[in-house]
Amino acid sequence: MNIHTRRHFLRQLGLSAAALPFLPALPSLACPSPGAKMQRIIFLFTPNGTVGPEFWPEQVGFDFQCKRILAPLADFKNRMMTLQGVHNKINGDGDRHMRGMSCLLTANELLPGNIQGGGETPAGWARSISIDQELRQFLQSRPETATRFGSLELGIAVPNRADPWTRTSYAGANQPLTPNADPYALFAKLYGQGRDRETLGSVLDDVCDDLRRIGAQVDPEEKYLLDQHATFVREMEKDLQNSGTVQLLFPPPSLEQGVSLDNDGIPKISRMQSDLLVSALANDMTRVATMQYTNSVGQARMRWLDIHDDHHHLSHQPDENLDAQEKLVKINIWLAEQVAYLARKLDATPEPGGQGSMLDHTTIVWTNELGKGNSHTLDNIPFVLIGGGLGFKSGQAMRFDGVTHNRLWLSIAHAFGHHIPLFGKKELCEGGALVLG
Repeated sequence: MNIHTRRHFLRQLGLSAAALPFLPALPSLACPSPGAKMQRIIFLFTPNGTVGPEFWPEQVGFDFQCKRILAPLADFKNRMMTLQGVHNKINGDGDRHMRGMSCLLTANELLPGNIQGGGETPAGWARSISIDQELRQFLQSRPETATRFGSLELGIAVPNRADPWTRTSYAGANQPLTPNADPYALFAKLYGQGRDRETLGSVLDDVCDDLRRIGAQVDPEEKYLLDQHATFVREMEKDLQNSGTVQLLFPPPSLEQGVSLDNDGIPKISRMQSDLLVSALANDMTRVATMQYTNSVGQARMRWLDIHDDHHHLSHQPDENLDAQEKLVKINIWLAEQVAYLARKLDATPEPGGQGSMLDHTTIVWTNELGKGNSHTLDNIPFVLIGGGLGFKSGQAMRFDGVTHNRLWLSIAHAFGHHIPLFGKKELCEGGALVLG
């Protein structure tokens, strides 16, 4: 096994590069075959539905035009797909915000519970695994696609509580995953081992001094053994000095310090989380991620847009309230700009060891818990796919006749080579994977 491969193995385990001298050349840790197809996926959630007339393209096919909400993504039109007519048909317990959120990635009913929604039956957590975690398990089961973290769950202004309105990713039935909404904590998780290197380096300095002092007091035979150990320590020191550049293909981003993790910090938090995510993907720490903006019933007040009403309240206003509709359009344009920032960052980063950019091998799935806020409909959920790597025929607006989103998740799983026959609620998988070509 070469050093690069051994480092990769250690990185998957979350170990410091200082462990390399302890690692023998084990046949079971052989280098994976070169040329493996790189595929990544990001599920990006924004809440409270959209404004359909300003979102969905009029034309079907490749000659579509981006309306106001999708205008920030116009530069990616040739690598983008809009999927109209994809419905979340999950019924059962819980209100539509709950089902829209916790059934979005699981495509299955909620468990019975005592969490009371908006006038409908109470419910519990999700009944089964979410599609991001299904893909995580599949990729982690294969040596050639396993990564250090498997998946990352990021948040932006996710409230400090846990319920079906705040969780979209599930490791299994009754197992919600908490999105990390603190970029400083995420940075420490991703790159904290750099501090470990500094600490261990100072310890090794002390060890070398001790070895020199001991060497002056022992007989020649013991001095030989001591010199062997000193050589081992010096090699470890050199490895530590080189590990920062060898382990990371791309340096960690610099984060602005002191950003408040509250409503008014959302614009900066959004950029910081995107920067961290792209860095983690570029360094192959994960190939699956979720990024969650606030939550279902999200009540952000986007004062940076000169909008002082909360998002959820505005989404409940009738269509005849033109002022509210215009504010909702502005909010959704801003959210599209955040998606565009992430896509642009990926597109500006060369694919490590491959052709093109990282966006050519990464698909962003931008979605929502509702189709329209004031009707609470789970029909026509906004689904926009940006990027490549899954073999879909991008650059088109597609329109379906009320198909289930279970079938969309099947399409994505199959594109990763994970040919599961169904996902989520069995009855809603009839027809199989959607043809996205």
